[in-house]
Amino acid sequence: MPGLVAQRAGVALTVAAFDVSDGRVTPIWVVRNPEKLRAWAREGVEVRESSG
Repeated sequence: MPGLVAQRAGVALTVAAFDVSDGRVTPIWVVRNPEKLRAWAREGVEVRESSG
């Protein structure tokens, strides 16, 4: 599934995944929950809640 990971200073802030059907993006899933973003954190870097 295509997607992206948005990071600031090595900290994952947002992960988005896209479904593509017949050449069109259908659903887009976005994760911003810090607990769920831990899987995308670099080793030794904590995921923090964004402040704005």
